[in-house]
Parts: sequence; structure tokens; C-alpha cells
Amino acid sequence: MSSDVIYNYKKVDELVTTAGQPTEDQLKAAYAEGLGAVVNLATIDPRYSLPDERAFVKAQGIDYYHLPVDFTQPTRADFQAFCKLMDGLQGKKVLIHCAANYRVTAFYSLYAMAELNWTAAVADDFIASIWEPSEFEAWANFIRDIRVDIGAKS
Repeated sequence: MSSDVIYNYKKVDELVTTAGQPTEDQLKAAYAEGLGAVVNLATIDPRYSLPDERAFVKAQGIDYYHLPVDFTQPTRADFQAFCKLMDGLQGKKVLIHCAANYRVTAFYSLYAMAELNWTAAVADDFIASIWEPSEFEAWANFIRDIRVDIGAKS
């Protein structure tokens, strides 16, 4: 098995992958591919979450970070915590996931605009490959507000 079968899998580059909720077998496959860290932006919900993802990931020898983002109300503080974490994970092979890769594509694209010189068009394409945040007012507003905060140009 390869990690590219994880729900809504998106390989950004050789070090960063985004996805929806992986299974235990998919996490094992990612570990076999050199995964060094897992970042989970989902809230804990038995419908989507593994029973004890933190313990499972750590047992594989992988670093685990949980930054729960309420899907109905993403915040600037959530984004700031994400940016700080991503800055600290530079050079590590990272899987960033949530339930369906909605939160993650939004957060990662904004981070990439702020830190990796992505244009708004590249960020929009990255998000649109998974979902349409304009269908969710909280997310449309959040993305707009963060882009203003980071001084993004269209």
C-alpha cells in the first residue's frame, strides 16, 4: 500500500503532503515512505477520527501534532499556531490532515502564500482541487481575512 490512497491526498512536494483522515494502514505506509511528522487539524470526532491517533502515530516513531480547528469557526489564532508549527517542521517529511483535507488545503495555501511565495492563483487552484470554500461563509471570510493580514496580492 502507498500513502497516496489516503482520502483527498495531495502531494505538495517531496516533504509535504495534505490529505483527509488516514487509516492506520495508510499511516504505516506513510511511515515506510519516510514520514517524520503528522499534523492533524481535525477536531476529535468518532465518525472520522482514529480511536487514539496520537498514540498510534507515536508508536510508529513519528512526531504528532494536533491543532484542532473548528470547521464552523476557523480563527486567526488557529492559523498563527499552524504557521509556527510549520516553520518548526522545515526539512521534515510531513503529512498534514483533517477529516477531508478542507481545513488543511485552506491553511496550507495561506501559509504557502505568506512563506513560500505562492500566488493567490496557485493557492486558489490548490484549494479548488479538493473543495470550494465559497460555499461556507466562515471559510470564505477566513481566507479573505488572512490574505489581507499577510498582504497577499491577487
